[in-house]
Amino acid sequence: MDGVLEKAAVQRAKAAIAASGMKGEIKLLSDSARTAAEAASALGIQVGQIASSLVFKLPDGKPLLVITSGGHRVDTDLVARTLGVTHLDRADANYVKELSGFSVGGVSPLGWITAINHIYIDEALNDYDAIWAAGGHPHAV
Repeated sequence: MDGVLEKAAVQRAKAAIAASGMKGEIKLLSDSARTAAEAASALGIQVGQIASSLVFKLPDGKPLLVITSGGHRVDTDLVARTLGVTHLDRADANYVKELSGFSVGGVSPLGWITAINHIYIDEALNDYDAIWAAGGHPHAV
């Protein structure tokens, strides 16, 4: 676990938090937080408090970031209809890393290395006073 907080991806997420003016800091977990359930268990919170960053590829090849409550699944058909596209493709690990700068399992909603124009956020996250998201590494939130 040594050096996780110094990794460039974690530092980008940390800098984006500070630049946004949000409260919070990156916390290092001894257990993996690759899934919402793992993160919630490690933090001792409800799985709904985890903001999962899911990346999809639109038909034109551009990324779509969906930030969903950890207890929810994305209805890709509904999102596609809302966007007026025929379908959404799940992005592979290489595509996610290339555009976000984060590896799957540690994708932060902040600090991407490229601009992202399409972001949907699950309104269920408003039900919580505090939410947690990946901090650029599977052991950082």
